[in-house]
Amino acid sequence: MDDSGSRKPVGEGWIDVSVPLRSGMVRWPDNPPVEIERTLDMERGDVANVSRLSFGSHTGTHMDAPLHFVRGGDGLDLMPLDATVGTARVIGIEDPVSVKREEIEPHGIGRGERVLFRTRNSARRWWTEDFMEDFVYVSEGAALYLAEREVRTVGVDYLSVGGFHEDGVETHEALLGAGIWVIEGLELSGVEPGGYELVCLPLKVANGDGAPARAILRKLEET
Repeated sequence: MDDSGSRKPVGEGWIDVSVPLRSGMVRWPDNPPVEIERTLDMERGDVANVSRLSFGSHTGTHMDAPLHFVRGGDGLDLMPLDATVGTARVIGIEDPVSVKREEIEPHGIGRGERVLFRTRNSARRWWTEDFMEDFVYVSEGAALYLAEREVRTVGVDYLSVGGFHEDGVETHEALLGAGIWVIEGLELSGVEPGGYELVCLPLKVANGDGAPARAILRKLEET
């Protein structure tokens, strides 16, 4: 997928739901800026192209480890691979403010599920725009419910699973404190609700609180 928003194939039936990293792209307000600089350039006579990458650990499509909000929690290097490789369910959210317990309860979310929430955030190419404070987030009540259901992984279509003005810390603590792995910054604009195969692997950062990730989905055949 390029900055124009068009999707490029990553293999038969697979959909790339990651956003491209680029200099100056949107970030959480107090996080480091994204800077990508070509330090060696074949167009300038160098033998190869080499770039310097500088960005925060929670940039673009990325993952949160429990360590992000849990003192002494596991880092990304300890994440079991099956946390983000396997079947997943994309659930469409109608609420324009937040993911709420009463909206997701009817979906019968079960133990060990990987759930990705597609909200109104996906209607805009948010990764090319300025930071928006009114993005749809997972409410604390919904996060506590997901923890009760013992889900495996939760994914959202903006930079944070928790809100900017409320439930930021509370939602993170509820999910990460329950050992739930979190994917943030997904690009789900062309993804319909339903069952998928998911592959999402973050950079293996030692004791990492977060890291950029590449995420892809493939629709499961209906039986």
